[in-house]
Amino acid sequence: MKQATIFIFSFFILYACQKEKNTSLKKGLTITESTVILQDTFKLNGSDSLNQPLINIEGENITVDFNNAVLIGSNDKKWPNEFYGTAVLIEGKNITIKNANIHGFKIAVMANGVDSLKLVDCNFSYNFRQQLKSTREREDVSDWLSHHQNNNDEWLRYGAAIYLKKCNNALVKNINITGGQNGILMTECNAGLFYNNTFQFNSGLGIGMYRSNNNRIMHNQLDWNVRGYSHGIYQRGQDSAGILVYEQSNGNTFAYNSATHSGDGFFLWAGQTTMDTGKGGCNDNLIYKNDFSHAPTNGVEVTFSSNKVIENKMEECRYGIWGGYSFESSFIGNKIDSCNFGIAVEHGQNNDILYNDFKKLKSGIQLWERDQQPADWGYGKNKDIDSRDYKIIHNVFSNTEIPLKISSSKNVLISGNKYEGYKKILASEKPNKNLSMNENIINYNKEELIKKYHIDPLSDGIIAKLPADQLKGRQYILMDEWGPYDFRSPSIWLREIDGNEYTFLLLGPPTGNYKIVDGEGWAKLNRVSGAFPATLIGTKKEGAEYLTLELEFIGEAFTNRFGKYNKKGKLFPFTFKRFEKKFDWQTRFYNYDEKTDPLNNYEAFKNLKNKTPDQSETKKELYYTWWKNPHENINADKFATFSETKFEIENGTYKISLTSDDGTRLFLDGKLMIDHWDIHEPATDVIEVELGGVHKIEVEHFENAGFGTLGFRMEKT
Repeated sequence: MKQATIFIFSFFILYACQKEKNTSLKKGLTITESTVILQDTFKLNGSDSLNQPLINIEGENITVDFNNAVLIGSNDKKWPNEFYGTAVLIEGKNITIKNANIHGFKIAVMANGVDSLKLVDCNFSYNFRQQLKSTREREDVSDWLSHHQNNNDEWLRYGAAIYLKKCNNALVKNINITGGQNGILMTECNAGLFYNNTFQFNSGLGIGMYRSNNNRIMHNQLDWNVRGYSHGIYQRGQDSAGILVYEQSNGNTFAYNSATHSGDGFFLWAGQTTMDTGKGGCNDNLIYKNDFSHAPTNGVEVTFSSNKVIENKMEECRYGIWGGYSFESSFIGNKIDSCNFGIAVEHGQNNDILYNDFKKLKSGIQLWERDQQPADWGYGKNKDIDSRDYKIIHNVFSNTEIPLKISSSKNVLISGNKYEGYKKILASEKPNKNLSMNENIINYNKEELIKKYHIDPLSDGIIAKLPADQLKGRQYILMDEWGPYDFRSPSIWLREIDGNEYTFLLLGPPTGNYKIVDGEGWAKLNRVSGAFPATLIGTKKEGAEYLTLELEFIGEAFTNRFGKYNKKGKLFPFTFKRFEKKFDWQTRFYNYDEKTDPLNNYEAFKNLKNKTPDQSETKKELYYTWWKNPHENINADKFATFSETKFEIENGTYKISLTSDDGTRLFLDGKLMIDHWDIHEPATDVIEVELGGVHKIEVEHFENAGFGTLGFRMEKT
């Protein structure tokens, strides 16, 4: 007995000593040697500057085992768009980070100039993401992403779970990232291997690459990285993507990934250097045996470059492949099913389209060129952009209305294709030159052709595909202000409005029950409780302007969309709110000049509204997007709008959102409430106000040049 007591005592002494050796995380900690972190939860706020990390890891040949410790930042903030700071900055060579859980930061892990970096077995979920302004009925253009520049780390403004810069020979494996905006963003990173990662249900990018070469992106789950979608109403994507490849990124391999339900499955653009000079591009990339299905826009977009798109799956996308200005590219063995369009290429040259399977499309292959190029593109001035020299051979078109739409193209060889269930095989809006449709002229050996591009899966690579019981299809891209729904927590989604009848889809954990505990604005509901999934139909009271449903769920445990764990049996509330106040807007349009310039002569500009407008209109909704002149007698650039509405409203707190490009001012009962009076890209300003009774809102707006927008929205809080 005495020996047993001594053994137990010795064990606890040893455990305590070991615990003391483990490193505790604290703000300002610098790690310069291999370390095991104390297994604990650390709530530490980062710095306002992304260049001042909470923790530094630097040196060579270091392994930092976080030992499943949890690091949580932004503890003084509530919402993901408020998260700030960099958790960990890594600098040095041959550094390994493993078993880390980092949440609540603008950047979870940043590495700069680290050769042979390894990130393994970590969870970097629930970090920064923007609050989206788009709604069920209406896209807000301020939600569009722009990845065109990152030479000065411009992408940092969007946040990222992992941000890598000049990190060659990196290994990123078994990383989980959900509930954020971007998974991995990398610039000038070469020869890395990124595999067996799960980056799903984020509102921006799964993986983004900029000036990065010879990397392998394989066996990753990159699904539901999306924004800008409302089923049956609009499908924009807003430049979200499962995989993004930009600006002189060459020789990369993308294989065996699942990147479904993302804005684009795969989005490649040559970059501004190429657009200005006509040189370079994102060339010699291999896109092989991936699933890019259910994209709101393109399964694959590859533009201004030369690449190989081989044996991928694109189902239920708008375009299977959009290949504008592609040259010396191969599109071989892809399965494109139930898309609007199969493969579309404008101004392409020397491209092979072989052995693809097209099913249930409006058009299969579309080739064309336009009459003139945008004046600000150097590409067309410095490079041949004729639509020419195609081989369209051994493709199968099934139930495709028009298999071939070819216009203004030359030297197009069409041979050995099969057509079933079509209306017209070939449509040409404009004449082609030297288009040959000889169905027996060339015979390729498919096996030999595909073998040329084959790469083996990794020996320990996962089979990246969605679970059999996962709800699939674009109807299950369910978006709200925080991005795509992840199917784990209780939720309610408005699916259809038919007069006063509203149809809802209720989703959540399969074990447990929900019930409706309160609501406003309803004459009748077809059910008040049940299990998920469920369809709820509500009949609105005549004249109701504010509709609400308050629900509760009790059942199995789950993690909600903000990373909070809800234990089994704990009551979980969830809600639906919709404000349907109708307004009568009167908008007047004016052209302005130097004498009435809004920035230099504001009073003269404001006095325009006292004159007869150049155009006017009345609308129920103040929402505009202008790509050109709004009316025949209004200039495309340098025009003004003055909009006003009077309304009566019940007492309450209301949120007003005003999206603009360019300047705008909003006056409530004569008081200036929003002042964004400069030239800017689409942006949304939000205020909260107390209203009740009769009010008047006036909105002044000017468009200086280029794209313009103006959008007003009010919600009851």
